[in-house]
Amino acid sequence: MSRPRHVLPGFRLSLGFTVTYLSLLVLFPLSMLAWKAASGGWPHVIETLTHERVIASLKLSFGTAFVAALVNGVFGLLTAWALERYAFPGRRLLDAMVDLPFALPTAVAGIALVTLYAPNGWIGSSLAQHDIKAAYAPLGITIALTFVGFPFVVRTLQPVIADLSMDVEEAAACLGANRWQTLTRVVFPALLPSTLAGMTLAFGRAVGEYGSVVFISGNLPFKTEIAPLLITMRLEEYDYAGAATIGVVMLAASFAILLISNLLTNWSRSRTGR
Repeated sequence: MSRPRHVLPGFRLSLGFTVTYLSLLVLFPLSMLAWKAASGGWPHVIETLTHERVIASLKLSFGTAFVAALVNGVFGLLTAWALERYAFPGRRLLDAMVDLPFALPTAVAGIALVTLYAPNGWIGSSLAQHDIKAAYAPLGITIALTFVGFPFVVRTLQPVIADLSMDVEEAAACLGANRWQTLTRVVFPALLPSTLAGMTLAFGRAVGEYGSVVFISGNLPFKTEIAPLLITMRLEEYDYAGAATIGVVMLAASFAILLISNLLTNWSRSRTGR
């Protein structure tokens, strides 16, 4: 029995190109990051990771990224559902606007957010009347991270919602289920894996965000100083090993996030049969 003829080269040649390409662009640079972190010695690594300022910045980065992912999970699901299930004027324009955080430079987004949420900004002035401080506070960081992570949830959910058959919803209605029961027992369980996958991607994007956050955070140590900014400051102080150590922590977290996202994606495919 002859093997099927493939358009691409054989397995060994394709695998060789893949490993070489990934090694040059991904594995070698990341391994050099780990090597640079270890170049200062393990005492320096431990000292860097246990420093109060580093711990505070990591807590802020991961904490605000987690809250932003939760917000994006809720509103991203609602947005994706509206774009896929309803036809309304301006739908195409709204669908295109979802990708603006992808196309907009992060520094420009940060300046725009500061303009809106500063104490004298359009939205910030209204919040200030209720003693709510957005800019130069953790709330402003959360808003910026929500902005950059929003498209990941919407774009992850849209194809799943498009493939979700309405026959199941109609069958549930025929069997006497009300709208809330149909939503919680039929629709939402089918969308849960993809929602979690989109939230994980949004979380991973937000953890390493710098450009849109550095302007609105205020960069106050122990209060609004994020981990990527602290890496930049360590580089300016010529503490390359310390900067690399913080970078390795962010790298390990990003890898774990991507691994979880892939597992959730496979779970979603197994549930939908694709």
